[in-house]
Amino acid sequence: MSKSKVAMAAEDEAEPAAAKSSLWDSIQRCGIPRKIMTEEDQLRRDILIPQDLCDAMVAAMDKGDATATVPDPKAIASGADPSRGSEVPKAPMVVFVNFRSGGHRGQQLMLRLQQLISRGQLFDIFTTEPSHFVQHGLTCLDYLASCGDERAKAIRENLRIMVAGGDGTVRWVLKSLAELNVQNKKPIPPTGIIPLGTGNDLSRSFGWGGSIPFAWRSALKQFLHKAVSNGVQHLDSWRVILMMHETKESYRPSFLETLQDSDLTQDEEIQFELRESKSFSGVFYNYFSIGMDAQIAYGFHHLREDKPCIAQGPTLNKLIYTGYSCKQGWFCTPCLKTPGLRGLDSILSLHIKKANKKTWKEIEVPSSVRAIVLLNIDNYAGGRHPWGHPAPEYLEEKSFYEAHPDDGLLEIFGLKHAWHASFVMAELRSAMHIAQAAAVKLRLTGGALKEAYMQMDGEPWKQPISKEHPTFVIIESTPFHSRIIRGK
Repeated sequence: MSKSKVAMAAEDEAEPAAAKSSLWDSIQRCGIPRKIMTEEDQLRRDILIPQDLCDAMVAAMDKGDATATVPDPKAIASGADPSRGSEVPKAPMVVFVNFRSGGHRGQQLMLRLQQLISRGQLFDIFTTEPSHFVQHGLTCLDYLASCGDERAKAIRENLRIMVAGGDGTVRWVLKSLAELNVQNKKPIPPTGIIPLGTGNDLSRSFGWGGSIPFAWRSALKQFLHKAVSNGVQHLDSWRVILMMHETKESYRPSFLETLQDSDLTQDEEIQFELRESKSFSGVFYNYFSIGMDAQIAYGFHHLREDKPCIAQGPTLNKLIYTGYSCKQGWFCTPCLKTPGLRGLDSILSLHIKKANKKTWKEIEVPSSVRAIVLLNIDNYAGGRHPWGHPAPEYLEEKSFYEAHPDDGLLEIFGLKHAWHASFVMAELRSAMHIAQAAAVKLRLTGGALKEAYMQMDGEPWKQPISKEHPTFVIIESTPFHSRIIRGK
């Protein structure tokens, strides 16, 4: 009986496949491993959390209960739970992905990551908020560890977080993890970054790069390998408290929290000038700014909200930013009598505290300065370095220190006008160095100007100011650091 064409074709395909397998066996016997397969297998062994623990964390988050579907503590303590023999990974990992970042790249990354890690380790940040994971998922591991599950204890102690998104997504995760400090639930898992945003200044500052490479599939595994093996660095975070005169108008930037009782009433100046006040609070990791750059960002931000189809792509975004600069007159500086072009010294006084000092020192604001930036990291506006890298002689002359993201100091610099800012962004010259500070107090009063523009890590707002009652902004470091995995 003759063979069918299908069977003959199958045999023809089987022969080269068998030959190929035999060839690989020969190569391996010569000491050359099948690198791609072993790398991916090793990566999974390093990061995969045992499935029963993943299921427990997912159930805890779904039900809002850290003990949901957790085995009987007595069974865990006695060793009766058969799953306790599972291998504990070297660097157990949880990944948050902002699928809206990087065009469609976030969605593609989600699909690829689903092939590498289990369901309980991969989260869409808009479906599972980081705070929800911290509150219930991590608490579930803590509960299991307290019941005697050594695997849960080891995973909780060695857990690492990866964030695929832009600076805003990374800050969202860092802020949620910071709650563990407040609750004294340590250790704090360190965070690594897969850059999918536009600026990615946090990612750049810690060696993860300004964007994910074009060959992102192979790069993704490299990002995860780095997250497994690289060391951890600290990052300062800064608390902003905005205090203003109490009015009947309901005003609050959406990203600032209302404070019922402020601990700043001990400041005699604020006590005297703001007898009836309302206060708001927020945290930043990259920068806080006031003036020209915040006004341009405010206009761009509202344009993007009103017409999202217009602001697409970095080149078009830069053109729109330039258009807003021209519209506001920041490129035409001679008209200093125009209220909108006056320097910040007309509405602002700046006080700082130096390291290990308890008293405020007033710093003169140059009349030419139209934007003041308080910078925490060395990257700004998409990888620019406006503070620069001053020579040791200059640092000594100015009583400055070499800038680091964990030194407890903010670098304060000024931009004079849009032309000056353009040269600074092109790194043809440095910004105007004003001070370094461990704490900052801004006092704003109105007059010809009725408002001041501010922004905090890319979140801009228009702040009302009045001549009768000053507005204060106090910026001090939080008592804890964030932990960032180094990309290099």
